[in-house]
Amino acid sequence: MAKKYRKHFIASSVVKEEDGRTAYYKTLEQARNGNLVKIRRGVYASAEQLADVMIDLDLVVPGGILCLFSAWNLHHLATSLPQAYHVAVKRGRKITLPHYPAIALHHVSEPLLEIGAEYMTVSRYKVRVYNPERCVCDAVKYRNKVGMDVCAEVINSYLARSDRNISRLMDYAEKLRVSGSLKKYLEVKL
Repeated sequence: MAKKYRKHFIASSVVKEEDGRTAYYKTLEQARNGNLVKIRRGVYASAEQLADVMIDLDLVVPGGILCLFSAWNLHHLATSLPQAYHVAVKRGRKITLPHYPAIALHHVSEPLLEIGAEYMTVSRYKVRVYNPERCVCDAVKYRNKVGMDVCAEVINSYLARSDRNISRLMDYAEKLRVSGSLKKYLEVKL
């Protein structure tokens, strides 16, 4: 019977199997009293964690990668604050999203999903996020959806960085099929 309660989370930590039913019922009691908020089935968070700038992404969307506005914000490529956590997942994958926090899913085909993905520590959480070069390629790819002004801001911010890697940027652009458009932007800026 204890195995049934093994995978319930309290504020991003696992309730151990030896804690069993007692810890499970304490978690439910804290949620009923308003001390914990149910994020999704088996995942609970405290108010302090919800007020934080980052969530434990692997608990809420396992295998998700921060992209677009969320990644641009983390890499200081855009000044606009994201209204939701933008998360890339494998195309065709079904995910149940919580009511809070707001999460915008972007489905990406499997060969393109891992390009430029790396780990980054943000507010004590280790999350997967696209690197700056992938962020620039995504800005060019989705320029009609996010706006030309945001796309230009991302490119200008990237080109102003001292750690930019143009060869990696062009390699990603070839793989993501935005090299023609990106070359036009770079000819104007450089």
